[in-house]
Amino acid sequence: MATIAENIQEVHRRIAAACALAHRPVESVTLLAVSKTFPADAVREAFDAGERSFGENYVQEALDKMDALADLRGRLQWHLIGPLQSNKTRAVAESFDWVHTVDRLKIAQRLSEQRPASLPPLQLCLQVNISGEASKSGLTVDEVPEVARAVATLPRVRLRGLMAVPAPTVDAAAQRLPHARLCELLAGLQRDGLDVDTLSMGMTADLEAAIAEGATIVRVGTAIFGAR
Repeated sequence: MATIAENIQEVHRRIAAACALAHRPVESVTLLAVSKTFPADAVREAFDAGERSFGENYVQEALDKMDALADLRGRLQWHLIGPLQSNKTRAVAESFDWVHTVDRLKIAQRLSEQRPASLPPLQLCLQVNISGEASKSGLTVDEVPEVARAVATLPRVRLRGLMAVPAPTVDAAAQRLPHARLCELLAGLQRDGLDVDTLSMGMTADLEAAIAEGATIVRVGTAIFGAR
């Protein structure tokens, strides 16, 4: 059975190969190690293997890991990649570095109001329901421009870009389509004058397709930590 360090090495190999095919510098893609449901010791093992960015779905679980890894706090970035309810925004504003799952303006406003002035701006992505699935959270494509313009004006937070979890498919060509739509949506925001640069898309099963269409952050859990 491969170690976490060996798994990370293999994921970086996949990222490098995908970047080469897409004629992109490998530095243009950040690996976000999705550590949800895995213990703090697994995060520490990944840190020892060189990873610095970790994604968590559940606020309280993440806060517990932050406490357990307090000695690494200044050297880790914590990203919330799960749904965020209004009653959890204060804890997130006070403890996380990124939030990928802003799906309505109210959440961004609360994060802005509750982000301590002593911390750097909280980095935000708008979650887009790019495949139009009834079971998934996220803004519709048509809602994105108006919400993005509003979020971009808020203090103590910085709108970085867009995030999506497309409907799963094993067909490589079909995998690329929703990623391409998200990329075009980001390009539209840039044409509107917004300073956005991030596409958080692609996971263990489809990171190659996402990188081919411009992903700047790929969120990988299973290929690093194992099946949940």
